[in-house]
Amino acid sequence: MNQPIQNRTENQPVKGWHGSLELAYAQSGTATQMVSSKATAPLKIQRPFYPEGEGVCHSVILHTAGGIVGGDSLGQSIHLQANTHALITTAAAAKIYRSIGEVARQTIHIQVDSGAYCEWLPQETIIFNGAIYRQNLRIELALNARVLLWEINRFGRSARGETFVQGEWRSQTEIWQEGSPLWIDRQHLKGSESAVASDHALAGFPIVATLAWIGDPVTPELVQEARSLWEGRSSSSQGEAGVTRLTHGLLCRYRGSSTPEVRNWFSEVWQLLRLSFIGRPSCPPRVWPI
Repeated sequence: MNQPIQNRTENQPVKGWHGSLELAYAQSGTATQMVSSKATAPLKIQRPFYPEGEGVCHSVILHTAGGIVGGDSLGQSIHLQANTHALITTAAAAKIYRSIGEVARQTIHIQVDSGAYCEWLPQETIIFNGAIYRQNLRIELALNARVLLWEINRFGRSARGETFVQGEWRSQTEIWQEGSPLWIDRQHLKGSESAVASDHALAGFPIVATLAWIGDPVTPELVQEARSLWEGRSSSSQGEAGVTRLTHGLLCRYRGSSTPEVRNWFSEVWQLLRLSFIGRPSCPPRVWPI
């Protein structure tokens, strides 16, 4: 049986989980089917759901160990074959625990073939004070392929009054098409009192979040609609947000205090993009909190 931490003597190092997940989707008639799934602990995939009909496969990834610790190394490889549509999320918020010095790593590679559409929508990641975490996400888009992704990160367990004054977080997201970069985003935060307070870092807020739509150019009018969706709620918010038009898509950023607030805004932008580009309303996965 795969063990997360071996029994050790005084001279033996701690060894973390080395879990993996491989998924493949293919088109069968008008249906998107998960045709291959391989997982090793602590990662696991639930059976597919079809709340929107057979054309969109909803998939839920589970982390059965409950959280990621220093020394863990997790890898995911996901392939959407031509003309498929998969929505991939997580069963619960991810937790990155305090480290005694070892790095926790997660590497995700997603290949999206021609005519396919991937929605990568994990739930919130909670980065505990003292965590040391690296995440690398690389997406390879074929021509006429699309991806919508978001990342919502909470630094420190805010409900307990914890802030991110120790540790380190790095996130690198790359989207490529036929050997050319469409969007590369590198973020780095080293935990400290100054980082928590600085206007160039957290500015006193615990949450930073990003939504990106890549694969189709958007109009200035659609960018303004996305901004208006935030402006409609900003009067009751203490958070900050912005929308940027990219060469091949749209980028939304958030810095604030409320996971429901950013998730609701991102969901409204998701609805806007879905209706504009594929003529289908959004359908929140059943595992998301109401």
